[in-house]
Amino acid sequence: MSMNSSGLPRAVVPSTFDVEAPSYDRLVGANPGYHEHLRISARRMRIPNGGKGLRLLDAGCGTGASTAALLDAAPEAEIVAVDASAGMLAQAAAKSWPETVTFVHTPIEDLAAAGVDGPFDGILAAYLLRNLADPDAQLRRFRALLRPGATLALHEYSVADSKLATAVWNAVCAGIIIPMGWYQTRDATLYRHLRRSVATFDGASALRKRLIDAGFASAVSETVPGWQRDIVHTFLADAPR
Repeated sequence: MSMNSSGLPRAVVPSTFDVEAPSYDRLVGANPGYHEHLRISARRMRIPNGGKGLRLLDAGCGTGASTAALLDAAPEAEIVAVDASAGMLAQAAAKSWPETVTFVHTPIEDLAAAGVDGPFDGILAAYLLRNLADPDAQLRRFRALLRPGATLALHEYSVADSKLATAVWNAVCAGIIIPMGWYQTRDATLYRHLRRSVATFDGASALRKRLIDAGFASAVSETVPGWQRDIVHTFLADAPR
């Protein structure tokens, strides 16, 4: 059975999110800056003309927070939002959306089988890559789905390059995130996975290199303000022209 970077079997991850789906919005809503940081990453994609005439992919949309961030940055774009967790996707689809937003239940690796084809004018993948069994293969698939010159934005945790960020992350997980998750559902599996997966994932410099190695023409990153400074980052990579 394939594993992701935390050692949790890849096939188990969507069902683990299913368990937490009903309480997930409440939990992330208690995180100062969670939604604003997603909007920052979407705005950093610099989508022109409000997205008019463009087609965007929200890869790993969860309960729709990243979809809302994309919609805020590109209100006139067509947005295809996909997720492997049926429970999370049901929470997202139950919210109010314009007709330009479509939700598709599929693992990100199986987009073509689900009828989701490129090209896309931009891709946002929030908190997705470290949960995949083969992140390098997925980055290559993202590159192939993008129009020449279009941007992939990874909104992702990355603490390995900073001892302070690593210490803050572990302290917040142990003192707040894991206890809150257990209190809500009496099952902290997802939040223990979150702590481990972030702790074992790439530093920012390694992830930028991973993007270049996957064939992107450029890769830059910038962190977010607030307590998650140097913990959450936006990674922007452009497909070759």
